[in-house]
Amino acid sequence: MASITLPPAFNPGGAALVTGGAGGIGFAVAAQLVALGLKVVITDLPGEKLDAAARELAKAGDVAAIPADVAVEADITRLRDTVLDRHGPIAVLINNAAIGGNPGKPWENPEGWERLLRINLMGVIGVAQAFVPAMLAGGGPGAIVNTGSKQGITSPPGNAAYNLSKAGVRSFTESLAHALREQSGGQISAHLLIPGFTHTGMTGGDEKPAAAWTADQVAEFMLKRIAQGDFYILCPDNDVDRATDEKRMRWAMDDIIANRPALSRWHPDYKDAFARFMAE
Repeated sequence: MASITLPPAFNPGGAALVTGGAGGIGFAVAAQLVALGLKVVITDLPGEKLDAAARELAKAGDVAAIPADVAVEADITRLRDTVLDRHGPIAVLINNAAIGGNPGKPWENPEGWERLLRINLMGVIGVAQAFVPAMLAGGGPGAIVNTGSKQGITSPPGNAAYNLSKAGVRSFTESLAHALREQSGGQISAHLLIPGFTHTGMTGGDEKPAAAWTADQVAEFMLKRIAQGDFYILCPDNDVDRATDEKRMRWAMDDIIANRPALSRWHPDYKDAFARFMAE
């Protein structure tokens, strides 16, 4: 990665925690943080995948693996206590743990909806609530990155539960950034990572689709945009550029302003109007 100037939170010697660090974007970001000289803790569900990820990352620096399920409050508490005992307040939190899957329509499978939201949304909130107080009390620089999704902004039909979880992460991260700016005087920042189509274990398949970015590309882009001071880290991919993303998101917001039907982008009465808008 080309030389960039990151905020002081990323200085060598600081501690970082990466949830969902056993693979995909979490592992790629952890590798970047190790390369920067941070002491990195990765957490994920217990098992060989987590252990193997830690062994691989440890070849390049100070890495530890602590198994935890972010959907379980006791696991988060144990994770917090272990990390604070080992490193003190962390400087960087990458709140990335999430699951995919589709529990069904809005009126179906309440247990599946609850499980996905407990991991994807409440896990992000729970980990932040566990670690932010010590970051504030420590008085040092800090950075928090929560992984959202474009689906949390445009809400495409097909997986309403996932969309809801990521919309919640977006709203929580916006509120977190504002509160941290006021509470820490700008010492601790929060950022929303919005990946594009990325080839990870969640997307499935061993071969990367041509349209997808790699997790390494997302991790590099994330750090470059943090260096530029971005809050919304909107990632392109090999199929969709930023201009296209911006127009799709603008259309979604205009549903409210123009009082169009919900998700009018996919409404048959607005199909032609959306096509004309994108072509302008």
